Amino acid sequence: MYKPVTAQPKHVAAEQPGLLAPDTSGMNFYRADQALTDLLRIHLPETLFRHIEPHLDRLGELAGGRLDDCARLADRHTPVLHQRDKFGRDVQWIEYHPAYRELENSAFGEFGIHALSIRKGIMGWPDKYPVVAKHAFTFLFNQTEFGMGCPINVTDGCAKLLANFGSEALKAQYLDGLTQTDMSKLTQGGQFMTEKEGGSDVGTLTTRAVQEGDHWRLHGEKWFCSNADAKVVMLLARPEGAGPGTRGVGLFLMPRFLDDGSQNHYRIVRLKDKLGTRSMASGEIKLEGAIAYAVGKLDRGFVQMAEMVNSSRLSNGVKSTALMRRAYHDAMTVAKNRVVFGKRIIDLPLGRRQMLKIMLPVEQALSMSFLTADALDRAEAGSQDAAALLRILTPTLKFRATRDARKVCGDALEMRGGIGYIEEFATPRLLRDAHLGSVWEGTGNIVAIDALRRAVGRHGAESALSADLHARLDDSVSVPQAWRDNLRGLVDRAVGFAREVAGKSENEADARRATSLLYHVASAVALAWEAHRIHEMRGDARRLLLSRLVIDHRVAPSDPFRLTENAAQAKIAALLLGDRDAGMSEVGELVLAA
Repeated sequence: MYKPVTAQPKHVAAEQPGLLAPDTSGMNFYRADQALTDLLRIHLPETLFRHIEPHLDRLGELAGGRLDDCARLADRHTPVLHQRDKFGRDVQWIEYHPAYRELENSAFGEFGIHALSIRKGIMGWPDKYPVVAKHAFTFLFNQTEFGMGCPINVTDGCAKLLANFGSEALKAQYLDGLTQTDMSKLTQGGQFMTEKEGGSDVGTLTTRAVQEGDHWRLHGEKWFCSNADAKVVMLLARPEGAGPGTRGVGLFLMPRFLDDGSQNHYRIVRLKDKLGTRSMASGEIKLEGAIAYAVGKLDRGFVQMAEMVNSSRLSNGVKSTALMRRAYHDAMTVAKNRVVFGKRIIDLPLGRRQMLKIMLPVEQALSMSFLTADALDRAEAGSQDAAALLRILTPTLKFRATRDARKVCGDALEMRGGIGYIEEFATPRLLRDAHLGSVWEGTGNIVAIDALRRAVGRHGAESALSADLHARLDDSVSVPQAWRDNLRGLVDRAVGFAREVAGKSENEADARRATSLLYHVASAVALAWEAHRIHEMRGDARRLLLSRLVIDHRVAPSDPFRLTENAAQAKIAALLLGDRDAGMSEVGELVLAA
């Protein structure tokens, strides 16, 4: 069996003066993340948390060790498309490095991340896992390998589309394979959406579907197809004779191989040479009469696919949060071990400030990811209020977390200095991968418009967000009343501004700013609520300090000529960047300090 290069011991550089600062090699990403443990204990039943914790611990260890070596090699040795087999037959296949296969075995086989919320019995749990639990595994795995996050996500999405809308015959043939954790039986999925004619504007797609008995023949091109050799693909096409726009689009399942074992009638024209996620094969697909099967009602294809957008955008936000957390771990490892001018970087005022600028968006995104995952769990259980809340949270999370990831990963690279630019370290890969989030499942402009024009303007989902945030403030009884009152006012202002922007098309230019304000204010409330809950559990209220920093640095207008460092700010930095817990009385004074 293939064995990746053994990681260098993490203590070597730290114990030999004059050498480079260490990196995160050998770190257990679960044990290093107290916030993750705290949020899982808040959002999950204790019995479920206790069940998954040993598995999270194992994944955290693998992500910082063996799998990280695999991820580096898979990124370096990218997939290769072959047009023929060794006998000269026209059988396309993609060659992957053994390190990529080992990553697959871990994600799909050992942990079953793609099927946690669909299939019962994975990792010994008798039921399906809630989305909150599932994304704890997503979060840890993507700290080591972001590229495979796409195959995991689209396989999950294919299974959900099939389970929700497919015929009994289609489900009987394909659903089990899509949710298998036995690698010999696994059928990975793909979702081929983008065309040259229409990326975000799906209604302009030109792929045609022609009926032929009990199946359809597809003709056209798909322009950006990740997991290009997936065995089962969900895609949109326009049935012959259907009208224009999204209402004329149907959803189809297209197998890679036909019943007789031959390849279906479509070709992978080439693989994309991408900036990031280089380990995973993305390609251009030409459909040449490919056999496919209708899924659900033909005139509801776009609506059905759109129902997966909430799940996919949440996954996108969690993955971007994972990149930020890994970047933070790396930056903190440097800051605590690199000595410059006689002091550690973490002990220097500017070093502390830069670490806080890296930390803050990470913690915001973590809180918003689990807030959104919890809303999805409640929506799937039948809550209409949660469904409305989810409608505004998913585009808001996707918009801001993916953009923050680009900045955070860049700043973490800079913390290491010039050596952080070298591909032997994880930081360049993190930065390259981070740029995908902003274009996957809609660019920033498209997602901001979705949040404001559709979620607010069309569905009134901001009312559900306002109600949820006010309820969390009501629940946070240990948080100082003055701070809760301040947050209440900001919630009302952010929601009011979002309504104003959504109300008139000429205000569209402010959609990004309005979406960001919703995100920042919601995260400040979530952080305060979490501080209350964590303080009740184990006496630590430090997340309330992050709530203040969100308002100070991401919401309130700043005076560029005002000095920002004072005694209170220094104490806040020391608590957040240190290891000591702090109670609500100590933290409360700092939150209200000038």
